[in-house]
Amino acid sequence: MAEPAIAVDVVHAGTHRLWRRRVSLPAGSTAMQAVEATGWLAGLPEEVSEPLRLGIHSRRVEADHVLREGDRVEIYRPLTLDPMAARRRRAGRG
Repeated sequence: MAEPAIAVDVVHAGTHRLWRRRVSLPAGSTAMQAVEATGWLAGLPEEVSEPLRLGIHSRRVEADHVLREGDRVEIYRPLTLDPMAARRRRAGRG
């Protein structure tokens, strides 16, 4: 009998492109295995892939997080500006 499978979406919002792919994986697969299944690791910029920052539905998770059917694995870019510094600048105090 075939092993049960789950379908998950993997997304990454690059600076000029949105990457999105649905992958089918065996039940019990991890977030990192979903990213590897896309084949994107070699094409991601180094600042994104080292270290790899992942989330599920806008919540940060570790690479070994076990996925469930319908999860959306998100690959995050590093912040270019500290959010608190941006807020101070907008408020005119920075």
